[in-house]
Amino acid sequence: MEEWMEKQIFEADLPDKTKIDLTNYLFGKNVSEEQFNQIFKQVAREYEYTRIEPAEAVGVIAAQSIGEPGTQMTMRTFHYAGVAEINVTLGLPRLIEIMDARKTPSTPTMTIYLTTEYATSRDRAREVSWQIEAAPLHEFGDIITDMVEMQVVVQLNREVCDRRKISVGDVMEKAPKKIRDRHHYRDFEAEEEEKTATLTFYPKNRESYQNLFQLAEFVRNVIVQGIDDIERVVVRKEEGEYILYTEGSNLKDVFEVAGVDTIRTRTNNIAEISEVLGIEAGRNAIIDEALSTLREQGISVDVRHIMLVSDMMCMEGEVKQIGRHGIAGEKESVLSRAAFEVTVNHLLDAAVANEVDILQGVTENVIVGQPIQLGTGDVKLIAKPINQE
Repeated sequence: MEEWMEKQIFEADLPDKTKIDLTNYLFGKNVSEEQFNQIFKQVAREYEYTRIEPAEAVGVIAAQSIGEPGTQMTMRTFHYAGVAEINVTLGLPRLIEIMDARKTPSTPTMTIYLTTEYATSRDRAREVSWQIEAAPLHEFGDIITDMVEMQVVVQLNREVCDRRKISVGDVMEKAPKKIRDRHHYRDFEAEEEEKTATLTFYPKNRESYQNLFQLAEFVRNVIVQGIDDIERVVVRKEEGEYILYTEGSNLKDVFEVAGVDTIRTRTNNIAEISEVLGIEAGRNAIIDEALSTLREQGISVDVRHIMLVSDMMCMEGEVKQIGRHGIAGEKESVLSRAAFEVTVNHLLDAAVANEVDILQGVTENVIVGQPIQLGTGDVKLIAKPINQE
């Protein structure tokens, strides 16, 4: 590709990605000056077509472009990756969940990719899954509630501990600490005996059976290996590598596990992505999740409508919902807020605060019955020409 061609492309008023794509397309091809000019003009023309007209109501168009296909969507939960235990919310409920910026989705799930040395071996992938999947104490041995001695005795199985790559000492150390820290329950004492792999718990009040049974429940279910929020991990082989699918989500803790590929690993919890990786990652997650939800239903929506919505949701540095507790409830215009939800409250609050509505948006102008400030309504007539005969 000749230097003058490259120079002309990079000096043109085109998006950077278009310039790079065009350069890559023409690289190594024998293109004459006439052919280049034809291609370049066509690209420039297509770019002009993609741009919106000044004063175009982009918000309304984005709303109807997403809203209308939304009426075709189903409401269902999907059994993920062919495994009955892991469900994922799809369709309309998932789209509503994304737009509402819910703190936790109804079915949080993660897709965990592994680094090269772990992704090719099932055993090594299983080792990583043990570091992630929450394993309660009762999976590591037998738990007996001794009502005569008023104690809970845990007899650990060394073979299970060895297989799951965790030492008996670690289990004994973690169990009492986790009950105190995670469950905030401190009415007990614990004795460890590593030689016999026995862990004994005593309630502080030795007279109460209720305390004993409550302690036994905490002991049975205390998580001693893995991440508390991740209830189940399924290992599947796809396209020559092992991938972990989880029920539950905890991006921050999963990133700290050895063998996890942090670049490709993802969660469907947008708030968590925004918190751990920043608002730009949150914005991309909204676009990605909304597009994949629509595509899964066979619906095609131009990405720019969804990008506009996600930009609005994230423009203040945190993920805000579209509804009355987010963008719609924070509009400048009183009538626009009142037209959305809880009309009386908005009007009362505005009257008390002596607010003024300058009638600039679409909604408020429609309410008062005057032309909206878009299209022909955007043009103001300054002076009428004198009719000269």
